Amino acid sequence: MTTQSTRLTHRPRRNRSRRLFGNLLYALVLALVVFFLLTPFLWMVLNAFKTPLQIIKLPPELIFQPTLRNFENVFGTQNFMRYILNSVIIGAGCTLVGLLIGLPAAYSIARYRQNRLAVIILMARMVPGITFLVPLFIIFRRLGLIDTYTSLILAHMLVGLPFIVWVMVPFFESIPRELTEAAVMDGASALRTFVTVVLPLSGPGIVTASILSFVFSWNNFMFSIVLASNRTRTVPVAIYNFISYAQIDWGGLMAAAVVITLPVLVLAIITQRYVIRGLTAGAVKG
Repeated sequence: MTTQSTRLTHRPRRNRSRRLFGNLLYALVLALVVFFLLTPFLWMVLNAFKTPLQIIKLPPELIFQPTLRNFENVFGTQNFMRYILNSVIIGAGCTLVGLLIGLPAAYSIARYRQNRLAVIILMARMVPGITFLVPLFIIFRRLGLIDTYTSLILAHMLVGLPFIVWVMVPFFESIPRELTEAAVMDGASALRTFVTVVLPLSGPGIVTASILSFVFSWNNFMFSIVLASNRTRTVPVAIYNFISYAQIDWGGLMAAAVVITLPVLVLAIITQRYVIRGLTAGAVKG
């Protein structure tokens, strides 16, 4: 009897020890992942406030006198504000046009079960963007649209539009048909039903699709380097201004990278809750 009670008391202790060991192992793995993910970003931020000699110094200095000379070069000599404005215009244009086309397309796919159209849009998203680069360049050159906002917005929509459609289809499928049928019975047209009933219920999905489409456009490099020039150059391409044949301005390069990353990082932190809610809400039909 005593031996049996002793075994029973040892089992909870073993379970607690295993649970504690599992929690410690999980915390260690999580700390390692966070360390490897944040180290490049922290290294970039630190070098943005260093002089060229401090950047190349080995071992690297973690405690130093910071300088703003690199950011003065970014916004003064390189006029980065113009490139930021170009990226904002192109990203906003790509997102707005993508929503105007993608929302009705996604609703049509969800409402009428147009699976073939959904597969075609998915294939357009899966094909590498470089496949469209040469045909788009030839078409835009014939139309005289090279180095214009129009060409870049249309090119960036190759990424943004399919993503908007595939994010919104589950949202529209989760909306009960009884709501739209009731609106039609009350005399509302299909367009009015879509605008006044369907879209307000899909707010989180629209916000999610808009944010991710804008981020994809903001980070796009390939289309901008071919279709843009001095007038419409975006920030991912403008970072090449710090790379020359003779040398690389590492301080200016790091400062420009911080300027490019900061708006997207702030936007992701602010809208993280809405993006997660938007990506998961459409997965449950009700």
